[in-house]
Amino acid sequence: MTKFIFITGGVLSGLGKGIVAASTGMLLKRCGYSVTLVKIDPYLNVDAGTMNPYAHGEVFVTEDGGETDMDIGHYERFLGHNLSKKNNITSGQIYLSVVTKERRGDYLGQCVQVIPHVVDEIKNRVREIARDQSADIAIVEIGGTVGDIEGLPFLEAARQMRVEEGDENTLYIHVALAPVLPSGELKTKPVQHSVQELRRIGIIPDAIVVRSSKWLDEEARYKIALYGNVPLRAVFSNPDVANPYRVTLILYEQGFSDYILERLGLEKRKPDLADWADFVNKLENPIKTVKVGMIGKYTKIKDSYVSIIEALRHASAWNRVKVDLVWIEATSIENSSEYLKLLERINGAVILPGFGVRGAEGKIKAIQYLRERGIPVLGICFGMQLMIVEFARNVIGLQGANSTEIDPNTRHPVIDLLPGQRGVREIGGTLRLGALKVIIRPGSLAWRIYGLSEVYERHRHRYSVNPKYIDVLEENGMTISGFSEEGFAEIVELKNTEQFYLGLQFHPEFKSRPLNPSPIFTYFIQYIAEKTE
Repeated sequence: MTKFIFITGGVLSGLGKGIVAASTGMLLKRCGYSVTLVKIDPYLNVDAGTMNPYAHGEVFVTEDGGETDMDIGHYERFLGHNLSKKNNITSGQIYLSVVTKERRGDYLGQCVQVIPHVVDEIKNRVREIARDQSADIAIVEIGGTVGDIEGLPFLEAARQMRVEEGDENTLYIHVALAPVLPSGELKTKPVQHSVQELRRIGIIPDAIVVRSSKWLDEEARYKIALYGNVPLRAVFSNPDVANPYRVTLILYEQGFSDYILERLGLEKRKPDLADWADFVNKLENPIKTVKVGMIGKYTKIKDSYVSIIEALRHASAWNRVKVDLVWIEATSIENSSEYLKLLERINGAVILPGFGVRGAEGKIKAIQYLRERGIPVLGICFGMQLMIVEFARNVIGLQGANSTEIDPNTRHPVIDLLPGQRGVREIGGTLRLGALKVIIRPGSLAWRIYGLSEVYERHRHRYSVNPKYIDVLEENGMTISGFSEEGFAEIVELKNTEQFYLGLQFHPEFKSRPLNPSPIFTYFIQYIAEKTE
């Protein structure tokens, strides 16, 4: 019988609930249990695909083409295996399903209400995921904070599942903040009030994970246990750390997995964390430092690019290199070329993805600067497309060359809408999405990196290199070194040069793992490190 763990958050958002959930899953998987993780988002969007990164961070793409919350990315990185788009449940999905059933007449004349119909839909979804993925343990993270009105149906579903599944098959973990005052005093009252709010809803936590800027002392742990109505050994400290992958080890060392297994009546097993500890040690003890420019249009919110940051982190660990990220706002370069001087400080650059006109010309200026000076550059998705635009303008001499996404009337549409996208009218869920085959040209830089003739990488785009311009690009020194099965350009690089200049239509960052880093990012960091004194 599947065991269900529900993780809630209190006081404020951004406490790292996703990392706690991912760490919980990783520890239990290492104990030999089959684990799946589910993220519940209370917003009414059907998925994360139509949201601006400033609103909700990056959109993570699953192998099966789901546009999901970025926490699904954390889950995959910690678990080390792929999840489905089904693992991200939103209010939009739930209400859409309920309304669709009502319109079909499935409820046979009933008055359709939040309780029982919406709550039943939530419970059915959670159980279906656990069943379809053959999970011994399903960990369900409920987004937002306790008390948010939009999250109440999900909390009610979690409450009802304890009644229906039994105490021995359900576990509630609450993550809350204990702030530290300027005087240095740690305050537990916010945690206490958060737990009280949870209990008012009908959920009594079985364990409390306390986020704070420092470790809990025994007095604080005792007060939280007493007023939170949990055993002292069920209060776990989660202090601020620079490396999120260390959280797993911090929780394990406090007996976190032992407590969960005991509480759920499962056989106690010791997880083998030697390789994870080795990775964490490598990440925290680099031998040298390199500076990587991050050139994009959402640089004020670093969560907009979290998977790229993590992929660079994975690659840096296995190269024993510290990567200092230099954030460069593309719109600032557009407004003043003085910002190009920031590129003098870096050893390599990533041209970051991001749709739309804003910042595009700034990225093009940066690409030209990097290419002409031989600074290693990696362009991802829209970044790759702008590498094509820059090359067409400044090497081939196609004046006004552009993407039709930016300028529909450009004389030279070197980037154009994919044929299959021309009849698309709805925005949500209609991009070219998910893991798709990339065929790699022998002898190319891409070939050296992958060592394979075919790979599967995840995509999220509507536009691509216009096939009409491939010949002129290749005649003037660019190589299309990777193609899709349909013949679309997937990878571009410079011909007859040792310079690292690589553009990718896909997103390799989505498949990078701490113990299995992306070959692209690993080679990129290795190349930069070898070229850096």
